[in-house]
Amino acid sequence: MIAAAEKPPMADEFNPLLSAEARLDNAAKLLGLDDGILKVLRSPSRELTVHIPVMLDDGRIEVFTGYRVQHSIARGPAKGGIRYAPDVTLDEVRALASWMTWKCAVTNLPFGGAKGGIICDPNLLSPGELERMTRRYTAQLYEFIGPEIDVPAPDVNTNEQTMAWLMDTYSMRAGHTETAVVTGKPIDLGGSRGRTEATGRGCMVVTQEAMKRLGLERASARVVIQGFGNVGGMAARLMSRAGFKIIAIVEYDGTVYNEKGLDIRALAEHRKKTGSILEFPEGQDLSRDEGLYLDTDVLMPAARENVITSENAHKLRCKILCEGANGPSTHLADPILRDKGIFVIPDILANAGGVTVSYFEWVQDRMGYFWNEQLVNDRMEEIMINSFRDVVAYAEKHAVDNRTAAYMLALDRVAFAIKLRGIYA
Repeated sequence: MIAAAEKPPMADEFNPLLSAEARLDNAAKLLGLDDGILKVLRSPSRELTVHIPVMLDDGRIEVFTGYRVQHSIARGPAKGGIRYAPDVTLDEVRALASWMTWKCAVTNLPFGGAKGGIICDPNLLSPGELERMTRRYTAQLYEFIGPEIDVPAPDVNTNEQTMAWLMDTYSMRAGHTETAVVTGKPIDLGGSRGRTEATGRGCMVVTQEAMKRLGLERASARVVIQGFGNVGGMAARLMSRAGFKIIAIVEYDGTVYNEKGLDIRALAEHRKKTGSILEFPEGQDLSRDEGLYLDTDVLMPAARENVITSENAHKLRCKILCEGANGPSTHLADPILRDKGIFVIPDILANAGGVTVSYFEWVQDRMGYFWNEQLVNDRMEEIMINSFRDVVAYAEKHAVDNRTAAYMLALDRVAFAIKLRGIYA
């Protein structure tokens, strides 16, 4: 662990790879993990950098840089999303790939971890340009992905249409339709029912389990959600429908707040019409920071990395922190959250509903037999509840916080698989 006197500059704290490595090293030390195995777990299995030439609509050629990092294949094919954003970095993709390894291990899914990304601003690209970029990226990854190798999925600024292009490109190269090469596809192309809601639903499930442990009642519990996109927006809709009181939604441009609870459906309609959650007639506008620091029972950061840091963690006033996003808290925030007695549901557990249903989609594609939505939801809920209980039991057994317990449990499972397989020579 990094002592307070050795606190690195904020730029280093914001590097998600450093957070991932610090937590890995801490968990490995507590487990007494062999140094050689730790070296394996610290090192990605494979990293690819590709340069993607794309013919733009105006006839110019632009070259984009893309990455795919396969962190581990010890427990099965690599698994992880692809994001399109101007701030994608290789370190970020490395960190996200490792988090996918731990996420799949915590939920005991037969996958390793991977992640991909392309440095671009998708808002500046037409649908045709996005399609051509996706297809060229897929073609350059063709030998390194596949149902038994690496199974991509949507992430930031990618969606089921992106996955349809990827699946089609791969299938055309393979000479047959291969639906199991990606997850998060349209249902008509082999997607799974319940996939769109899965990450938000999983967050709701583990929040309910945490509330039971703390003796909180659903109807009276106050919830603040940061992010109103696929994860945060879906969690808000599902939790509101289930009887939770969502008192605030926090977005990049501010917060909308109502102490009696927000009408999430009406808020979604308001944002659709105006482009913002602000100036909602049934809510009060606050700043972004005011929203994060509200007195609440549950805070769910469900947008991007590095929202909770060593600079602001002491300002949180929540009982439960449910990390819907990947890496919303830096490793230097961890001891502050622990000292404040906040019950943390770490990201590698909290948002694992998405990869769980992605696993179901992969299974259904390979079987050629598809489940109804209730079955998908029931099986996902069972896995999330069991995983939550595994982490909490591990925390109690080893007298550590939930995040450390989740990493220890994940490392234990992956290291065990590596030892059983042996080092191929």
